[in-house]
Amino acid sequence: MRVRKLLRKAAPFALLPAEGDRGIAERGHRNYVGGRWDEIGQLQFDFLVSKGLTPDSYLLDIACGSLRLGVKAIPYLAAFHYLGIEKESGLVRVGLDEELNAQVREEKDPQFVISDSFEFDKFGQKADFAIAQSLFTHLPAPLVDLCFERLLPWLGANGVFYATFHETQREIRNPRKPHAHGYFAYTETQMLGFGERSGFTSNYIGDWGHPVGQMMVEYRPYTTENPR
Repeated sequence: MRVRKLLRKAAPFALLPAEGDRGIAERGHRNYVGGRWDEIGQLQFDFLVSKGLTPDSYLLDIACGSLRLGVKAIPYLAAFHYLGIEKESGLVRVGLDEELNAQVREEKDPQFVISDSFEFDKFGQKADFAIAQSLFTHLPAPLVDLCFERLLPWLGANGVFYATFHETQREIRNPRKPHAHGYFAYTETQMLGFGERSGFTSNYIGDWGHPVGQMMVEYRPYTTENPR
């Protein structure tokens, strides 16, 4: 049963829903990012607060989509302290227009970068917390590595990065190209290695209550006080 499930999820890209503006129009901005809008948005927010997120923290939401986390975090954070990066401008636009209260948007002035190559430098601000919820579930290993490489200079020395992933007990052959609706899975060892190759210490958290079983890993910049 497990093997059949993996094969089904790793379907050829031609059989997957469309990406980009066409996909957003066909599926809606909530379903495009995986649905379970309130449940997963609240889950992420509660998790981050439990780990020490405060209104004064700078939060980097990697692949922020249509603001499933953002609508919870932006009102909580101080002005300018929400940093959202996303490759699909259409998702951010509809999130701002349809999901975020206009007064909150004006008062909190969340910051956004549209990029498909992790251009965190465009914010000009280091983050205290970063999260990538259901991003690495859609990326091949070289792009996961790129994310870590480009994140390290823009995460504070005492900062922390949380990332979710589909866990597999043995390495599988993931697709070579990314896809917003594709299925990519990694072992615990692979996930720890992504961070450690780029200068992070890695800590496997595992089950954090995700409704479809995505596991969580914690990464912190390597320092003499925070050894590998």
